[in-house]
Amino acid sequence: MLKDITLGQYFPVDSVLHRMDPRFKIIFTMLFIIMLFAGNSIWTLVLGAVFVLMAQLLSKIPLKMSWKSIKPILPILVFTAVLNLEFISSGDVLWEWSFIKITEGGLQTSVFMICRIILLIVGSSLLTYTTSPILLTDAIEALMSPLRKIKFPVHEMAMMMSIALRFIPTLLEETDKIMSAQKARGAALDSGKLTQRVKALIPILIPLFVSAFRRAEELATAMECRCYRGGEGRTRLRQLRAEKRDYIGLFVCLVFLAASIVLNVLHKV
Repeated sequence: MLKDITLGQYFPVDSVLHRMDPRFKIIFTMLFIIMLFAGNSIWTLVLGAVFVLMAQLLSKIPLKMSWKSIKPILPILVFTAVLNLEFISSGDVLWEWSFIKITEGGLQTSVFMICRIILLIVGSSLLTYTTSPILLTDAIEALMSPLRKIKFPVHEMAMMMSIALRFIPTLLEETDKIMSAQKARGAALDSGKLTQRVKALIPILIPLFVSAFRRAEELATAMECRCYRGGEGRTRLRQLRAEKRDYIGLFVCLVFLAASIVLNVLHKV
């Protein structure tokens, strides 16, 4: 399961989405999230699905990578579906047994929420799939640059966010190695009662934290050896420049957002 988590990974492919300005890709992601939550009609999901499909084709990222981003959240999807089925009791009763009652409204809401979460995960994952950590740091810093007027540490915050995303795959790989080593020593990680499974996590968490602190210290030493002193007076190898394709993408995103809002209003009427 840990190997299937692709959060924070970057896949270098020569595609239109990879060549876009990372600042615009962050804005695209924000507009996409707003579009998904702007309405509660089926048309919102349809537009979201079309948007994700277009972005997936432009990114040239294999569909199996999108499936890998969904697999780790399957327990969350199941939990969300159960909550909606149990606590939403509007509409006709479809099935009832003892205190369990499934209604038409609960089923519709459950399917709607699952589809919304799937589209949210797949669409937002394309941001890290198509943007390198360095460019993502520069983009976040550029978008947050107005906060410098209030003495907000923009560069440091952007650097921390980028490092966190960069080391997620590394920590997951380290966790998988530690779990395999513990299983080879006879540790029962996947069996027993809940309390036993929780106790079995202690031999995993301790070496994982030790490894994380060791990597953090090595990274700090490497940055000091390269004379890193923060963002003051720091130059960049790659300057961010918006091109025609970035503005076209922004226009398409705004059209999708406007269409989602209009269709939601018409659906209510």
